[in-house]
Amino acid sequence: MTNNILDKIDTRRLGELLQQARNQCGMTQADAANVIDAARTTMVAIEKGERRLKPTELIKLARAYGRAVSDFVRPRPVIQPLEVQFRAAYRRNQVEELQIEPVIRLLEELCQNYLELEEIMDAPLPRNYPREYHLSGMPIERAAESIAVEERQRLGLGDGPIPLLRDILEQSVGLRIFYLKMPPKYSELYSYDEQRGGCMAINADHPEERRRWSLAHGYLHFLAHRRKPVLDFEGQYKRMPESERLAEAFPKYFLMPTSGLLKRFHYMSRANGKFTPTNLFTLAHYYGVSVQALIYRLEEMELLPSGTWDRLSDRVSVSDRTYRGLKVRKVQEELGLEEIPQRTDRMPVHYQHLAIEAFDQGLITEGRFANFLHVDRLEARRLAEVLREYSSGMVEEATDLDLRQGQE
Repeated sequence: MTNNILDKIDTRRLGELLQQARNQCGMTQADAANVIDAARTTMVAIEKGERRLKPTELIKLARAYGRAVSDFVRPRPVIQPLEVQFRAAYRRNQVEELQIEPVIRLLEELCQNYLELEEIMDAPLPRNYPREYHLSGMPIERAAESIAVEERQRLGLGDGPIPLLRDILEQSVGLRIFYLKMPPKYSELYSYDEQRGGCMAINADHPEERRRWSLAHGYLHFLAHRRKPVLDFEGQYKRMPESERLAEAFPKYFLMPTSGLLKRFHYMSRANGKFTPTNLFTLAHYYGVSVQALIYRLEEMELLPSGTWDRLSDRVSVSDRTYRGLKVRKVQEELGLEEIPQRTDRMPVHYQHLAIEAFDQGLITEGRFANFLHVDRLEARRLAEVLREYSSGMVEEATDLDLRQGQE
């Protein structure tokens, strides 16, 4: 690296990037100053853009922050750290903080990468954002169903199931959705600002039915509480606030609309003379929800007696076989119900396409392409071939695209 590179860089922008990197690795300005053998006031001046860095100093700081020098000298958008927003909006104990902070930092990095790819390719993500819903004073259940019905109409979804929910929210709405590994109790992260737009991370290790529920849950926060970041995990509330009760109610109406569910339930009941456990499993699979979620929904609609889930969990008979202690996947296999269609790759489709196009046009190196996809170079070459085939139409179905190999 020569002085010419740093001479051409906006010192204020470089200072902001250095400050973000320092905060993310938990170092103080005094710690950073020690790295370059300077006074803390010097580090303050560097981060304010008032003092130009020497190449050797940038190399030392990049190493201390666990970053590549290129992270600071290549053109890329400067965005506010996600964790600052989450800390301001949500309180967690120290153990929970340590568990989720790496995921928040990864989501922040991926969102920044997304914006960088859009700038490189001059292809911003289209935003089909609705107005923010304000239904204060309306009962929670009525408000949740009202928003669900209006959004289904806006997106042209009718009253049937939504088989590829993630694709709808990414491609028809314009949300940035990543599937990331999280501790089991965590379901989703949601954040919004004007630069990034709506961003979500969903727990990649959860079953598809739960991931779909988390997607709908996060989508409600985007629709009704857009500027309030959310970290969703089990047991977080002693007393659930109204905003969260609305988000908890929304998925059942969005994923299982009343009109369509009624028609399907009555059709099955008439065909068999009754509504059987087999119908229940088939209907849950049809809507892509858990059997438990469907039972609670039908109980609320007074189509099933209360306590059905408890009785079914104890004993259920399907296809002349009796199961003690409900084993949902075994029953589904017995009924020939295949796993719900899903796209489990970590990155959004648009993100993947921008990365391969930038690589093919020589706008980013193979190393940078690998960094964008969070894989090593060998895996990057394999993924490049997969993405080229997919982009050229040689792979017909989006659900066939699986980029999980080599990803952690």
